[in-house]
Amino acid sequence: MTKQHLILRNLLSSIILLFIIIGIIHDGFSQAITQFVSIQLSPARLISDFISIAGIGGALINSALVGLVGLVIILKLDVKLSGPTFAAVFTLMGFGLFGKTVLNIIPIILGVYLSGKFVGKEFKEYIIIALFGTALGPIVSLIAFEIGLTGVLGVITGISLGIITGFFLPSLAVAMLHLHQGYNLYNMGLTCGFLGLFAASFVKISGHKFVGQMAWYSEKSTLLTLLIPVLSLFLIILGIIIDKKDSIKSFFKIQKIPGRLPSDFMDIESLAGTLINSGVIGIVGTLYTIIIGGDFNGPVIGGLLTIIGFSAFGTNLKNSWPVVFGVILCALLFKLDLNSPGPILAAIFVTTLGPLAGEFGWKVGILAGFTHLVMVMETGGWHGAINLYNNGFAGGLTATIFVAVIQWYKTNKTEFKDTFRSKMK
Repeated sequence: MTKQHLILRNLLSSIILLFIIIGIIHDGFSQAITQFVSIQLSPARLISDFISIAGIGGALINSALVGLVGLVIILKLDVKLSGPTFAAVFTLMGFGLFGKTVLNIIPIILGVYLSGKFVGKEFKEYIIIALFGTALGPIVSLIAFEIGLTGVLGVITGISLGIITGFFLPSLAVAMLHLHQGYNLYNMGLTCGFLGLFAASFVKISGHKFVGQMAWYSEKSTLLTLLIPVLSLFLIILGIIIDKKDSIKSFFKIQKIPGRLPSDFMDIESLAGTLINSGVIGIVGTLYTIIIGGDFNGPVIGGLLTIIGFSAFGTNLKNSWPVVFGVILCALLFKLDLNSPGPILAAIFVTTLGPLAGEFGWKVGILAGFTHLVMVMETGGWHGAINLYNNGFAGGLTATIFVAVIQWYKTNKTEFKDTFRSKMK
C-alpha cells in the first residue's frame, strides 16, 4: 500500500465517520436514524434537499453512508485512491445531501457490474462509471415511491429498472466522452442526462406527469455554515504537513494545468499540492456563497463537496474563475438572483467547464459560463429531474458545441492560411 493510498484512505474514512458523529450529536441517535430512513423513502428527484425533507442529522448520516458505499467498493476492488476516486467519494457524499440514497445508488452500481460481466471486463475497469453513474439513482426512487406503485412491488420494480439503467451506462459514457473530448469534467452528467431523456420519456408515455418539486432548506445554521470552511482548512493544513517544502510550489503548478480529462493532479503534481488546491477551492466557494447571501443547505454544501473533490481531478482557481464570472454576468443580464437555487448551483457546478478556459483562454471561459447558465435553467425539465448531475448535462452540451466550433474554426483557418501562402508563392 502506497503512502498516498494510506493517507487518502484514512482521510476519507475520517470525514465519513465525522459526518456520522456530527449527525448523531446534532439530532440524537433515534431521531437521526428516523430521518435517515425517511430519506430512503423520498422520491429524491432534483431538487430534493434532504436537510429540508428530513433534518440535518439524517442528511449527514445519509451523505456519509453513500460515500462509505463508494469507498468500500474502491478498497474492496483494490483500486488506487487518487484524483478520480477522491473526486468520486466527495461527489457521492455531496449528492448524498440532495438526491442519492443508499437505497437508490446500489442498483445502479450493480447494473454497471453486470454490464462489465456481460462483456468480460473486470468491475474495477468501470468503477468510475459505476460511482458517478449513481446520478441516476432517482430513477429507482421515482419508480418505487412516486408513480403509484406501492409496497414491495414498487421497490422491486424500482431496483430492477435501476439495474437495467446501470447496465447501459458504460457504453454510453465512452460515446459521450468523444462528444466533448474531455472538456466537461462531469462526463457522467452528460451521459446520465442523455439516458435520462429516454427514461423520462418512457415514464411520461405511461401516463405519469412529472410535477416540479423543490425542497430547499433556508434556515441559518452555524454548523452548516462552518462545515465546508473547516474541512477546507483541514485539507490545506494536511497538505502543508505532508510536504512542508514543496506543497505551496506544487499548488501553484496545479494552477497552470488546463484540467482537461483525465487530469489527475495527484499524479501530475503531488498529493500535498492537490489537497491545498481542494481546500482553497472549498474556501473560495464558501466565500462566494456568503458574499451573495446564499443558503448553506444540502444542495449548496453538496456542490461545494463536489468541487472540492474535483479539485483533485481538473478544477483549479485559474480555470474556474472565467466560467464562474460568465454565470454571474448572465444572471445579472437576465435579472436572476445570484442566491436563488438555479444561479447559485450553476456558479458552483459550472467549474465542470474549467478545462475550456484552461485550454482556450479566459474569454472562451466567460462565454462558456454564460451559455451554461442559459442551458442549465432548461435542461432539468427535459429529463424530469431524474439526473442529479443536471449541471454536468448542461455542461456537456455546452462543451460539445464550443469544442466543435473552436476546432472547426482552427482547422479551416489553418487550411485558409496554407492555401493563401501557396498562392502567394
